[in-house]
Amino acid sequence: MTPGPTALHFSEATSHDMFAQRLPHSKDDSLPQILAAAVTHLHALIRELRPTQADWRKAIEFLTDVGHASDERRQEWVLLSDLLGVSALVEEINSRRPKAATPNTVRGPFFRADVPQLALGSNISLDGIGETVDVSGRVQDLDGDPIANAEIITWQANAQGFYENQQPDLQPEFNLRGSFRTNTDGHFHYRTIKPCGYGVPDDGPVGKLLRQAGYPLRRPAHLHFIIKAPGFETITTHIYDSSDPHLAEDAIFSVKPDLVRSFERQGEGATTWRLDVAFVMVRARQGADT
Repeated sequence: MTPGPTALHFSEATSHDMFAQRLPHSKDDSLPQILAAAVTHLHALIRELRPTQADWRKAIEFLTDVGHASDERRQEWVLLSDLLGVSALVEEINSRRPKAATPNTVRGPFFRADVPQLALGSNISLDGIGETVDVSGRVQDLDGDPIANAEIITWQANAQGFYENQQPDLQPEFNLRGSFRTNTDGHFHYRTIKPCGYGVPDDGPVGKLLRQAGYPLRRPAHLHFIIKAPGFETITTHIYDSSDPHLAEDAIFSVKPDLVRSFERQGEGATTWRLDVAFVMVRARQGADT
């Protein structure tokens, strides 16, 4: 009589193997393999750190607090992913492009999908607070040909470093947000205010934890953009102010040399600025999402 498989007994050495053995083995379903790999790494971390029961309860309480801090206006889980560098790493893995193309960055936790469509030349600063910036740009392909009717979605913090959905009682709805379409030459332009660098929100569980650990929680001044066009890969990116002193320590790891630009004054002593940008799109791979 052939003996059956030897049953494992739970121990430090076998804990992850026991979990993996209970999962179905199917080449058509990747979820069991993903779970097994995640648990293997998690159990290895536990063996390395050797937390007490009280330590682990604190970890569970932290994750619970992150969930409680997330709602339709604030996504604390996205903030956690961003600040741990996970969001940036996922972008790097999934958005490899030719050197001439505009690189992707993380979207961040303050994006809104319901922004209004505006006419070219519109001012997205609805409260008029801050120094004016005239933004102009062009969307083109790798050959330099213009991409007409591309959608440009933009959003940014105000001159005090706060997004509209962080201050729903202080800023007008959709302040410093808008969606535009490029003209037949691939150009777009609009008016806004000069963005300000800011500290990552530290009033929630994620910010409090990392601040306690001594992690830098600064973001350099920037504008956010999403560029969409049929047949091309969607670009999600930033444009950074070259004069910001915190470029080297961006809390979410999104500063890249190709995304740093100079805001130019429109005359000596002027409080009006100009920013020129260009976005280079690549053709979408067949069957890929755009």
